[in-house]
Amino acid sequence: MTRLVSAAEIDTNALPPVASGSVVFDRDIRPILEQSCLRCHGPEKPKSHFRLTTREWALKGGVNNNDDIVPGDSEHSRLIQYVSWLVPDMEMPPPGKAPPVTSTQIGLLRAWIDQGANWTAGGAAPQIALSVSP
Repeated sequence: MTRLVSAAEIDTNALPPVASGSVVFDRDIRPILEQSCLRCHGPEKPKSHFRLTTREWALKGGVNNNDDIVPGDSEHSRLIQYVSWLVPDMEMPPPGKAPPVTSTQIGLLRAWIDQGANWTAGGAAPQIALSVSP
């Protein structure tokens, strides 16, 4: 069983810098989650019960803790520590499962969390209206 590393044991100085500017969830964050996270942390049987499909689910955190995303504090958000590969045996995404999160993407994730981890409900399938006339 993997031991959860305490916050004091993590060198947060090794984190990529926070991106500057305002972050828009649908434009900047959703593509990162879709590319590198949702395969394992999607709606069906999310690994470690950490689900990244809505803000509510994401803020609940996984089985180990509820500090996976700490709005306003990216440095202490486990998600950032995991995608930055600072926690041994908790590197996310695991090698071979999905494309790794780049330093630039981690900077965007950090800015998003620091700005409150706002989440829009976008991404719903468009509604198609049909009409049939004789």
